[in-house]
Amino acid sequence: MIFMKKVICRHTVAAAVCLMVGLPMAHAEKNTVVSPDGKLKVTTEDVDGKLYYSVDYNGINMMQPSRLGVESNIGDFTQGLKYKSVDTKVIDKTYTMRSTKASNVTYKANQMTVNYLNGKNVPVSVTFSVSNHDVAFCYSFVQTGDFKHIIVNKEITAFNLPKQTTTFLSPQSDPMIGWKRTKPSYEEEYTTDAPLTAKSKYGRGYTFPCLFRVGNDGWVQVSETGTHGNYPGCRVADYDPAKGYEIAFPMQGESDGLGSTSGAFALPGSTPWRTITVGTTLKPIVETTIAYDVVDPCYEASQQYQPGKYTWSWLIWQDNSINYNDQKQFVDLTAAMGYEYVLIDNWWDTQIGRAGIEKLSRYAQSKGVSLMLWYNSNGVANDAPQGPRNCMNTAVARKKEMAWMKSIGVKGIKVDFFGSDKQHTMQLYEDILSDANDYGIQVIFHGCTLPRGWERMYPNFVSSEAVLASENVFFQEHHAKREGFELTMHPFCRNTVASMDWGGTIMNRYMSRDNKSRHRRYTSDVFEMASAVVNQASIQCIAIYPNNLNELPQHEIEFLKEVPTTWDETRFVDGYPGKYVVLARRHGTQWYVVGLNGTDKPLSLTLNLPMTAGSTKTYYYDTPNKKSFWPDSKVKQIKVGNNGKVKVTMLSNGGFILK
Repeated sequence: MIFMKKVICRHTVAAAVCLMVGLPMAHAEKNTVVSPDGKLKVTTEDVDGKLYYSVDYNGINMMQPSRLGVESNIGDFTQGLKYKSVDTKVIDKTYTMRSTKASNVTYKANQMTVNYLNGKNVPVSVTFSVSNHDVAFCYSFVQTGDFKHIIVNKEITAFNLPKQTTTFLSPQSDPMIGWKRTKPSYEEEYTTDAPLTAKSKYGRGYTFPCLFRVGNDGWVQVSETGTHGNYPGCRVADYDPAKGYEIAFPMQGESDGLGSTSGAFALPGSTPWRTITVGTTLKPIVETTIAYDVVDPCYEASQQYQPGKYTWSWLIWQDNSINYNDQKQFVDLTAAMGYEYVLIDNWWDTQIGRAGIEKLSRYAQSKGVSLMLWYNSNGVANDAPQGPRNCMNTAVARKKEMAWMKSIGVKGIKVDFFGSDKQHTMQLYEDILSDANDYGIQVIFHGCTLPRGWERMYPNFVSSEAVLASENVFFQEHHAKREGFELTMHPFCRNTVASMDWGGTIMNRYMSRDNKSRHRRYTSDVFEMASAVVNQASIQCIAIYPNNLNELPQHEIEFLKEVPTTWDETRFVDGYPGKYVVLARRHGTQWYVVGLNGTDKPLSLTLNLPMTAGSTKTYYYDTPNKKSFWPDSKVKQIKVGNNGKVKVTMLSNGGFILK
């Protein structure tokens, strides 16, 4: 049975719920929806006028009864609720994507909408869409009396995980801290295998996505999708033993106190989707497409946007490299590697000038290369001084700037320093994307929020940073030492729900222009090469430098030339968050199987690769070098068994590639 509806007396299910959440017993209306394969089950139930949901997988509870409801200007929907009706339908759709982990997706789900009235007979509906491993749910409201819009001041939506759960989370920062008061920017360190009761670093809760291990029973990931200018970006507050993790809205201090922390939209309308992905293993977590399954494109692409790879001088050569001659070197490097783009970072408006950019763009196009330009999002949100400023924060300035970029052949922008999840900031992201599409420009965001379904919603959206990224490997040796940990964490969390601009497959061994000074890179060359496959974004930064052309073995250069950035299929093979990961990605008919080892010990694995059974693959691997910090990279042919089995070894902070 797909859908079940039953009135339960207080001595049965209602009693069980009350015992679990500590509420008085009362008559309850229970509704259940199960996944197409019958394994994932969501149950809603009202107890004493309060609405709860729970999630079970394979008969095991993965989300205990958790509160639902919002407080708004049109009414309180957290208590005094009266059951009205339930609606059900089946979802079966197929869509294509150009820029995520899979190019063709079929989404099959069973959908249930429970309809309630609050104490003043104002209706609210909660829709649950349940596929084989994913739950998505949202609130919907109709026009009520004279109200033509709703202001949601608070959500009590909660995620109440079983007590044996451990956590893999990144904290939300205080507002207006960090570089020139630019946070929060989703650039905090993850903690792994922590207890539910652990307090977040700043006491501000945790950013999405949130990953949980439910004892030995399985894994749960919680996130949200479909948020743009229609709602603030949300997170979860610190764990409350009585409630679990409750949805939290932006902090008042974000954007220097400007703007509301509430959410508002016209009626009839719906909130964004909360998502829950469940599995007995990490496979459904890594492979999920739920962020895109329940959203639709907001507009048509103005043209066919080109994926590819870009070079970026700033990562290691920093601000002083933003001059015409250095950037001309990077155009030549990009052309030699067969890449599509060069990113010109901050201060180009003063250190190169617009006339210089126009000249550089003409030169780049003569080499088959296009420029991407960095912009400051400000504005008045923070004090980041880098220019160009005041070009992206208003429609008049944006359109003028984008018309100029189009006229000189610029194909992309990276917009930085947002530092807020308030609704007006989410609207700014949407406005930048929409205007950029009008001028055929692709967009990368940095110093920013998590994308929430944007690859499908906005065809010119490429990726966002929203992670403690590669620039920190340059800035501090502490982060260079943690690169192995970070890049084996993100395939299970940040990069599962959205494209991620990590900002560079780093091939310099030292974090300096001369490649001899400052602190070193702690990962192997093969680790870095494999990370170009592990880190998913349709336009990928390969942080190769002119000196690398003469320093790197030819097999490394050739791999970095041809590695794809778009994928038709992604499969999880093996791994554990923050320790190691093995992924298989298919581009056309070619499978790339890659691994990263973020631990301090070598790791030998026997992999099961049925998609490559009996084939001969090119194998890139590390071998120790007693005279160097870094192992040597080697390449050879290796045969995968007819049973799909193959043995690989990864050194500490090393990796492997099979292609």
